[in-house]
Amino acid sequence: MLGHAKTHHTESIRLYGSSQAISKIRKYARIAGAVEEAADAIPAEELFPEITTNPQGAYLKGIRYREELTQVQLSELTGIQRRHISEMESGKRTIGKAIAQKLAAVLRIDYRMLL
Repeated sequence: MLGHAKTHHTESIRLYGSSQAISKIRKYARIAGAVEEAADAIPAEELFPEITTNPQGAYLKGIRYREELTQVQLSELTGIQRRHISEMESGKRTIGKAIAQKLAAVLRIDYRMLL
């Protein structure tokens, strides 16, 4: 017999989407009184300016770091040349759907986050 599972109160949420959409959501949440901005918060764009110019590459690099993989290891796991991974992370190469699906399978993410 299954018992009732305890759930923890969620203190924060993570939003994914365009910066314009997220700004709108934050605006409406502030109006509704549902958001408290942290006084010591620093916008991600200020710390990582590449987020605004190359969001897919920055996301790929961040997820690769999260999984503790080097570009060489990710290359071996996906069959994608290491040079191409480097170029995708730096914004010199776009990430197509087939490549995004290969990367997503190894990194355990939704491939659409890389498009």
